[in-house]
Amino acid sequence: MDSGPFKKILVHVDGSENSITAVQFAICLTRLFDAELTAIYVVNTRALKDLLKAHIFIESEEQEYQRDLESDSERYLDHARDLARSKGVAIETVCRNGTVHQEIRDYIAENDIGLLVLGEIEYVRHRRDEMYGEAEMALHRAGCSVLVVKDEERVWEQFDALA
Repeated sequence: MDSGPFKKILVHVDGSENSITAVQFAICLTRLFDAELTAIYVVNTRALKDLLKAHIFIESEEQEYQRDLESDSERYLDHARDLARSKGVAIETVCRNGTVHQEIRDYIAENDIGLLVLGEIEYVRHRRDEMYGEAEMALHRAGCSVLVVKDEERVWEQFDALA
């Protein structure tokens, strides 16, 4: 594993198309650098608590929504595993609960991650959209190099070309 600049790559999965493109690109990089790949999904329990505190949710709704998000995380991480398996790449998957950018930052520190791969980050226009800006916060607070993946078509071509 000493052949490339990154021994461990972490890709953030959130279920968006951009994050799936990031997974595809991370798989390409993993093969190129002979690295270890981990996909992380974080159930944003901080946002859920904020919604409860603001009386947008009642406690039973918060718990139900959290279960739905945890179910989503399994589905998206399974999809990342399927993509990696289709290209002969080993992948570890991790689901955490908490504040997205903090959980990503902590995982990076705990596991000596060399590269964080994120999907293209959407511009946050309103304060109410702040819970969607977690990837951007992860970009700024990560304790390693960060690669933001763009150009879905080119990534798909590269991913498709992997034997």
